[in-house]
Amino acid sequence: MPRGDKGAYTDKQKRKAEHIEEGYEKRGVPKKQAEARAWATVNKESGGGNKSGSGRGKKDTHESSSRGGSANKSGSAEQRSAAARKGWVTRRKNAGK
Repeated sequence: MPRGDKGAYTDKQKRKAEHIEEGYEKRGVPKKQAEARAWATVNKESGGGNKSGSGRGKKDTHESSSRGGSANKSGSAEQRSAAARKGWVTRRKNAGK
């Protein structure tokens, strides 16, 4: 099988790569780079091609997906509290205008 051939991938892996690629393209990543990133993510999560057969391949880890999203963007309790106070002060200041 030549390099780049996606024949060893399941339909689910192909759909997942397409979905990830679309997400990258929405964020302005060039098509070719988005495709490469999408397949790299699928490979990292599932260990590469898992063509049919009971018990073949590895379970998906979803590690790559969980790292990129909004996980841990909220910060610590102190950071959230400080942000809330800052927003309250700003809203109060702007209310008088």
